[in-house]
Amino acid sequence: MNQSFQKITEYDGITEYRLLSNDMKVLLVPRRAAPVAAFMVVYRVGSRNEAVGHTGATHLLEHMLFKGTPSYNRQNGTQIAAVLQRQGAVFNADTWFDRTRYYEMLPSDQIELAIHLEADRMRNSFIADEDRQSEMTVVRNELERGENDPSRILDERLWSLAFREHPYHHPTIGWRSDVEGIPTSRLKDFYDIYYHPNNATAILVGDFDDEAALELIARHFEPIPRSAHPIPPMYTVEPVQEGEIRFILRRAGQLGIVEMGWHIPESAHTDSAALAVLDHILSAGVTSRLYQALVETQLAVSAGAQAFQFIDPGLFTIDITLHPGIEHAEAEKVALQLIETLKQDEASESELQKAKNIILTQMIFLRDSPFGVISVIGEAEAVTDWKLFVDWPRMIERVTAADVKRVVNTYFTEDNRTVGYFIPKNEEEF
Repeated sequence: MNQSFQKITEYDGITEYRLLSNDMKVLLVPRRAAPVAAFMVVYRVGSRNEAVGHTGATHLLEHMLFKGTPSYNRQNGTQIAAVLQRQGAVFNADTWFDRTRYYEMLPSDQIELAIHLEADRMRNSFIADEDRQSEMTVVRNELERGENDPSRILDERLWSLAFREHPYHHPTIGWRSDVEGIPTSRLKDFYDIYYHPNNATAILVGDFDDEAALELIARHFEPIPRSAHPIPPMYTVEPVQEGEIRFILRRAGQLGIVEMGWHIPESAHTDSAALAVLDHILSAGVTSRLYQALVETQLAVSAGAQAFQFIDPGLFTIDITLHPGIEHAEAEKVALQLIETLKQDEASESELQKAKNIILTQMIFLRDSPFGVISVIGEAEAVTDWKLFVDWPRMIERVTAADVKRVVNTYFTEDNRTVGYFIPKNEEEF
């Protein structure tokens, strides 16, 4: 094995290494069905690591890391996007609460290009003021589009009220005044704090030889030193909610919306799989409980649920877009009755199995290509550990109806609930 690495573990065809020079974690996942490979670097930094004054910094930096380095830039005709497009690569980056990730999927004979590019922009990215100004405008336009979406702005307000102290309080895109006002020097400081190999995991999935891949990763990442100072931990803990929170949002719009949220545990918690199954019992498909109770009865145009599970405790949300003329309280009452029913009676075996089958089928589809595999592994690595990618199907299969009933009774309490109404300004409803 390449002497630059320590082999940590091998689990279900995935091998974890540590790059000895700088403590970067490396995951190799061979998939040789086609001559294609995907490479991703996951940084353990997201909007969770931001504070007042620089909300949105991680997302804005994501944009700026495409503006170039001394090796990849517009001036010498090697702009990042242009170089990757010439190889037919699929590439992008995204930011969320707990992580930022940069990725490429390309022909396997071009793996070194992706590795070199990501190593280069880890520490050599231009963080120039003129780039900040141009990308700020792009991000602001993105932010304004979101502000014109009633469901998105209602969701933003719900999270900001459900989380009083924890940085899940603010959206990943940031508050508008922070996006507009953050100085380039502060972005540069943020980059210098978090963008280091010892705060990252490099993942390679697809058609490659392990030893050759390790040699390429060592060649380009080994010269990068670990951060000179410890990566600062995020230590804020959201206190227990001590009573229901309610709010009304009135803006221009066509249809009323109800959204409810309950605090749930972190992704690593043993209840995570049961909450995922509950999510699907409530909202997956036309036979789901929310669809049958609200959409089929013409109370709502749509109704959904989602268990948001992160590094730290997140939210389980239910959202309902109302039919014209339906009162918010009526739809909310129906949804809460569904919750109360699940507290009293266990889901049927067929209902439970249907929810599990949907989750497992979605996972099979995601694992059908190098990009799907790397996306799911990257997300698991960000919120807990990459082994969750391997264990999740078994965790889902072990969920019982009693588990679902237990988590509903544990977390879906009135004092743990936040409720928001979006009321279009042309409605007279109070």
